[in-house]
Amino acid sequence: MTIFPTKILLATDGSDDAKLAARAAADLTQKTGSELHVACVGLLSRIDPYHDLISPSYRFDTERNAVNDAQEFLEEQVDWIRDQGGTVKQGHLRTGRPDAEIVDLAEEIGAGLIAIGNRGQGGVRRALMGSVSDSVVRHAHCPVLIVRKVERDEV
Repeated sequence: MTIFPTKILLATDGSDDAKLAARAAADLTQKTGSELHVACVGLLSRIDPYHDLISPSYRFDTERNAVNDAQEFLEEQVDWIRDQGGTVKQGHLRTGRPDAEIVDLAEEIGAGLIAIGNRGQGGVRRALMGSVSDSVVRHAHCPVLIVRKVERDEV
């Protein structure tokens, strides 16, 4: 039996802290022989209060474009990790609430560790709804590594 996870799920939004988490996760996978899975969660227009008033064809096109943009973003993140020397087993695109989707995906793939940045790109969302990383910690079935940039005067 080993104490090291066999699968690590990196949840990324491309923020600076997420890039630090990607480096940490890639390093851990190389040192422990684990698989690295990368997840990006896109929000669809369901959070728009006028969603049901928009014509179905426009809504379909808008959601399809959002999914295509999110897929392109995921591929960019996977390529960035590979350019940094990491090995990615699989990229996962999800849509919905990021915290719930990350926790659900970690359970589905049997992740032994979730790596996530401390602060993402959604400052207003964080102020209104709370932190994605805080929610992941509270609901995950496995350990969570939260990575944040430390300023020199903090040490």
